[in-house]
Amino acid sequence: MFSMDAPASLAPVRTPFQPGIFQRLATNAPRYTSYPTADRLHADFGAGQWEAALRACGQQASQPLSLYVHIPFCESICYYCACNKVVTRHHERAQPYLDALEREMAMQAALLGERRPVSQLHFGGGTPTFLSDDQLARLMASLRQHFDLQPQAELSIEIDPRTIDETRLRALAQMGFNRLSFGVQDFDPDVQQAVHRVQPFEAVRDLMRTARGLGFASINVDLIYGLPKQTASSFARTIGQVAGLRPDRIALYAYAHLPTRFKPQRRIDSQALPDGAARVALLSAAIEGFQDMGYVYIGMDHFALPEDSLAQARRDGSLHRNFQGYSTQPDRDLLVLGVSAISHVGAVYSQNHKTLDAYYAALEAGGLPVERGLACSADDLWRRRIIMDIMCRGELDLAAYAAERGLPVAQAFAQELEDLQPLQALGLLRLTPDWLEVTAQGWFFVRAVAMVFDAHLRCNRVADRYSRLA
Repeated sequence: MFSMDAPASLAPVRTPFQPGIFQRLATNAPRYTSYPTADRLHADFGAGQWEAALRACGQQASQPLSLYVHIPFCESICYYCACNKVVTRHHERAQPYLDALEREMAMQAALLGERRPVSQLHFGGGTPTFLSDDQLARLMASLRQHFDLQPQAELSIEIDPRTIDETRLRALAQMGFNRLSFGVQDFDPDVQQAVHRVQPFEAVRDLMRTARGLGFASINVDLIYGLPKQTASSFARTIGQVAGLRPDRIALYAYAHLPTRFKPQRRIDSQALPDGAARVALLSAAIEGFQDMGYVYIGMDHFALPEDSLAQARRDGSLHRNFQGYSTQPDRDLLVLGVSAISHVGAVYSQNHKTLDAYYAALEAGGLPVERGLACSADDLWRRRIIMDIMCRGELDLAAYAAERGLPVAQAFAQELEDLQPLQALGLLRLTPDWLEVTAQGWFFVRAVAMVFDAHLRCNRVADRYSRLA
């Protein structure tokens, strides 16, 4: 647990947040959990190309894998949700899904080579705890059959506090899970009613205390700002309540209201949503509040206690980023199982079918359930490293990257250097002839810097498909 008497080397450096910059950067931007971004995947890519990528990965295996398992089921709908989900109270629907997961798992593991080592495993959703303890245990046994879950692996699962009690927490610990992510979003009762997700603070508090007592190594809490009926005062209470629970990590996401794309959001009263200025004020209050309470701002939507490994990675420059956000793990190949799953192996991305029917049909036909994908070009891979340097380390050796192309910096990055000037004028970065450095203030707006180097976005500036900077 964090102590206000933490060693000086761990004491967080507090950076004042200047919300007024958002008015100068009123734009949408990718989150860069990958590059190219997932919207660049295309249907010309098929299962055969993904199979070839997995075989190649198996032949060149060295680093452990990261695994992600998508469980799409939820008992009830949260109106803000934009995830791929299946809302049902019929738990028997999970049985054919488990069968399909095991089939996909066996096929992909065989292509990779049996029992590949795994250093990171995450169950997400949907609601993974929609599955019974027996079903979760069965799934973990199948994973251990096909992969080598290493002794020090991070094994995490997202939990809905409304579906969990002490008995279930004990069962998760016995299965080997050592990290939990609590879906909270907001503790205010009016906000919870407005988004159809009622879970009292006391229930979450008691579950978190129980999880600590059971020895879970890390606890994360997910929050959302920009929800209906959120006010500065109500969200300040939530910030204080969450910080008082001392989760190791906090993820703070911006709500994107897109009711034409996500039907559940049509149940949200748009008149009750905070306007642009109020959203920025909510974000500002959260950043200031969590920093005041001893948390390190990792970047984008992540905060961590100073002694957490994520904060350590931020300090020593070993931070990484993948489809789950910031991570301490190196840039592992990521294998994702389940409906709509997006995997990343080497220079190749692949996404599964987004509906259960299509997912099941592909597997029953004897093939992998690939809907679309992308084989990165040499330029994609070059820019992927550039963007991840910016997103994870906040710096870029322009000269080194230009040298890879046999060009001077001014020629290799001619358009980028021009587009960086307004950001430098705002104090978000410092440029020398050979180097780019994101400032402490610029770290709050780091994806605005990264997007300057996005060649796909430059060619096709359809920005409304991405979330706003605030």
